[in-house]
Amino acid sequence: MSSSTSDPNQSSQQQTMRTKMEAWIRSLQEEIVQAFENLDPEAPKFQRDSWVRPEGGMGQSCVFPPPTITAGEKEYILEKAGVNISIVHGTLPPPAIRQMRADHTTIPLPEDAPGGLPFFAAGISLVIHPKNPHAPTCHANYRYFEITDSATLGSSADPKIIAWWFGGGSDLTPSYLYPADAIHFHQTHKSACDAFSPSIHSALKKWCDEYFYIPHRNESRGIGGIFFDDLHAGPHTRLPDNPSNHPRTVESLFTFVKSLGAAFIPAYIPIVEERAKMPYTDAQRRWQLIRRGRYVEFNLVIDRGTKFGLMTPGARVESILMSLPETARWEYMSEVGADEETEEGKLVRVLKEPREWV
Repeated sequence: MSSSTSDPNQSSQQQTMRTKMEAWIRSLQEEIVQAFENLDPEAPKFQRDSWVRPEGGMGQSCVFPPPTITAGEKEYILEKAGVNISIVHGTLPPPAIRQMRADHTTIPLPEDAPGGLPFFAAGISLVIHPKNPHAPTCHANYRYFEITDSATLGSSADPKIIAWWFGGGSDLTPSYLYPADAIHFHQTHKSACDAFSPSIHSALKKWCDEYFYIPHRNESRGIGGIFFDDLHAGPHTRLPDNPSNHPRTVESLFTFVKSLGAAFIPAYIPIVEERAKMPYTDAQRRWQLIRRGRYVEFNLVIDRGTKFGLMTPGARVESILMSLPETARWEYMSEVGADEETEEGKLVRVLKEPREWV
C-alpha cells in the first residue's frame, strides 16, 4: 500500500492520474461497445445511460439488451451484457472501510475514522453473457482507487493521500471447454503481461484461480485469467520482491493496466465470433443455465467488489447487479456434469483442478 508521502507534487500527480484514468476508461468503454455492436450488426445498439451520483461523481452504463427488446423476440449473439464506467468520490462509511481493510490494511481502522474517509474511484467493469452455450461468459474490470485524510475534508488544503492503488483483471467462464479458446485467452493476457515482466503473468493467473473460487461448491467460477488488487508503489506479497519484476510507480502501473485493458477485445471477441455460430441443443442450454446459477452464487455470496459496491452510499444498484445473467437455473441434486467422460464433466474437472494453459 502506498502510504502518505512527503513529495510536495503528490497531490498534483494524483489529480493528473484521476484525469488520465477517466479519459482512458471512457475511451475503452466506447471501443468495447463498438466492437460488440460490429460483431452483431443485426442486433439493436447498446443502451447508453449516463447518470450522476448525488453524493459525488458520475458514470455511464452501456447495457444490452435495451429495454425496447421483448424477451425471446429474436436470438442475438449476446443475451445480456453490460460495459459500465464510474468516476465517483465521497466518503466511505465505517462498514465499507471494514470491508476494504481485508485487502488494504494501511487504511485506518473504522474506529479511528468514525466519520468515514474521503475516497475517489474510477473504473470500468464489464460482463458479457452470450446466448449460445458454446460461447463463454467473460468478465473484466480495471480501476484506480484513492483514500485521503479526513482531516483535510472541507478545507482549502490539498488532500493528504493515505493510499492509492490499481486493481482489476479478466476471466473466462465457459459452459463447454474448448482448449483452443482457453489457450488463446490466456496467451493474449500473458503477452500483455510479458511486455512488463516475464514473471508477472503466472502470479496474476494464480491469484485469479484463488479469487474466483466458490468454496461451498468446491470449484472455480470459470477457467481463470488474471486478477490483481492493491498494486501500488511498494512491495506486494503476491508478486516477486525484485522491484524490476513489476511496475512500481503510479505512471508505470497505469501503463500496465492500460495494456491489460487493451487485451480484452483480441482475447475475447474472436472466441465469441466463432462459438456463436455453432448449433446447440436444449440439453446444452440447460447446462449453460446451471453454470450461470454458479455465476450468480459467486457474485452475490463471494465477490468483494459486489459487497463493497452495495455498501457504498449512493450505490447504483442496477449498475452493480448488471453482472448477473438474464436467466439462470438451479436444480436439486443435479447429476449433469458428474460423469467426467461427458463434455459437461470435462469442464467440471477443470473447475475443480485449475489448469495451466500457457
